[in-house]
Amino acid sequence: MAVPKRKVSKARRDKRRANWKLSLPGLSTCPKCGEAKLPHRVCKSCGTYKKMEVIDVE
Repeated sequence: MAVPKRKVSKARRDKRRANWKLSLPGLSTCPKCGEAKLPHRVCKSCGTYKKMEVIDVE
C-alpha cells in the first residue's frame, strides 16, 4: 500500500482545496414575465412552464 514519504504541510494541502468555490447557477428569463428563473423549472413569479400555467400564483 502507498504511504506518504513526507508530511504534507498545511499550506500545500490547502492549495489543493483553494479551487472548491461555489458557482452561480445558470439563470434564464421567463418568456411570459421576464423574471430570472432556473431553466426547466416553473417560474415562481407567474407560475408558467413552457408557456402553460402550471401553478396558481396570487
